[in-house]
Amino acid sequence: MTIYDIAKTCGVSIATVSRVLNGSAKVRAATRDKVLAAMEEQKYTPNPFARGLGLDSMKTVGILCTDISDAFFAKAVSLVEPNLRSRGFDVILGCTGNDPADKKKYLHLFLERHVDAIILIGSSFGEIFDHSHMVPATGKVPIFIINCNVKFPNVYCVVCDEAGGFCETAQLLAKGGYKHILYLYDRLTYSGKQKLKGLHEGLKKSKLEANPQLEIMVERTMSDAKNVVDKLLAEKKPFDAIIASEDILAIGAQKALVAAGLSMPVIGCNNSILASCSTPALTSLDNRLEALCPATVNVLLQVLEGKGKMTPSVTTFEPYLCYRDSFKKTE
Repeated sequence: MTIYDIAKTCGVSIATVSRVLNGSAKVRAATRDKVLAAMEEQKYTPNPFARGLGLDSMKTVGILCTDISDAFFAKAVSLVEPNLRSRGFDVILGCTGNDPADKKKYLHLFLERHVDAIILIGSSFGEIFDHSHMVPATGKVPIFIINCNVKFPNVYCVVCDEAGGFCETAQLLAKGGYKHILYLYDRLTYSGKQKLKGLHEGLKKSKLEANPQLEIMVERTMSDAKNVVDKLLAEKKPFDAIIASEDILAIGAQKALVAAGLSMPVIGCNNSILASCSTPALTSLDNRLEALCPATVNVLLQVLEGKGKMTPSVTTFEPYLCYRDSFKKTE
């Protein structure tokens, strides 16, 4: 049973049936009742895809992240999806990994599904906007990015000033007398570059020199971070504090210190659930996901309501340092 069969049964046009489905007031009550009765009798279920094409809206948003098992991405999805659902939108979720080709496939898949908008979670999607294939995508639907600043038409970014947060964190450690700060990071995405930039600015403002030998890239795993710190300790490399780009790396570093019977300030980033569950509890820079995610949905709604010209392309939030046992602020 299709919309055409319902129209034929009721002796009305397809447009009239479509208006009934869409709740239009431009249909006489008697005609609406007749069409609805026919649908019930024939057990007709409207095709949401076909209805979406008629309305020029599927009331659907595509969400992409690279790895849903990661605490940052999982939390972001848990904040965005119910917010969109409460506003009447369905969600299609894709986990792309870090391969740009797979990200491209998902973007095209979403366009084929006629989504109203696309939300990209995390700064690892920043590099795809250097490629020409993004031009037709942004020409069809608005794209919203959580925690990445990309200057591209029809792209709206909601970011945290992580550079400022890392700058203040480095200054805070320097003020406490810590001069040799080990920095552990995984990938230099937009977010990663901002963190490193902030670290360097904080050291410079504290009249300390950045030491490339204490800036070490590791795999985004607890064990790899622990192994790196174990090796540095065995080699007696001098460092008196640790900052990590991710909580999971900071916790790996803590494990190495605890095993060696050492104690020094350790600070992570994301303020994930891992930070409060670790021992000692981890001090972490909160990059404000609980503010970024609802703000992204609000920006999305403004744009879909036709207010894109009045909506800023970038919305910025300030981070804050959540103090726990691994480092406590001293007056």
